[in-house]
Amino acid sequence: MYKEGLPALDEAQMILEEASQLNPGPWVQHSIYTAQAAQIIASNCKELDSKKAYILGMLHDIGRRFGVTNMRHSLDGYTFSIGKGYDVLGKICLTHSCPTKNMREAFGKWDCSNEEYAFVESYLRSVVYDDYDRLIQLCDALALPSGFSLMEKRMIDVALRHGLHEYIIPKWKATFEIKQYLEKLIGTSIYSLLPGVVENTFNN
Repeated sequence: MYKEGLPALDEAQMILEEASQLNPGPWVQHSIYTAQAAQIIASNCKELDSKKAYILGMLHDIGRRFGVTNMRHSLDGYTFSIGKGYDVLGKICLTHSCPTKNMREAFGKWDCSNEEYAFVESYLRSVVYDDYDRLIQLCDALALPSGFSLMEKRMIDVALRHGLHEYIIPKWKATFEIKQYLEKLIGTSIYSLLPGVVENTFNN
């Protein structure tokens, strides 16, 4: 165990590798780029641990190991992580898609039971977000399976696949606020730190 509530880096890599074999797909590369973005940003912020950020980014979508689902992957990731004693990771699995704590802002349907839905809703209301929650929410919006991009491109990519609804604009606004908050902490634009942003945004 790397720190209480988190797997060690080598175990995290094995967990992702196993998941990629159970359910191959672009989500795996997305997770790797999310991890890299989190590590790079955290390494430029004295308040954040870059290794912790990398592990959380790598496994934020680990619930997808159980197959092709919509928002159920967040709950499955939480349950999987808690079962292994990784409560910090479990928290990220539930918070990474809901920057304003509103479950309805997530892309995709919550394909779970009413009881499970109520649990997630209660959890998000009660939990206190920290800078790691915000960091992974941001990096999730920066990482395409092909690499880093402007947030707008990633947002449109997801919207084209899942559609839009009335809660998306507040979610997008909250994500841009997180970007501004973290840029203030690190003292520079996040885009100046991430390699290939221009090429990956405009050449695909």
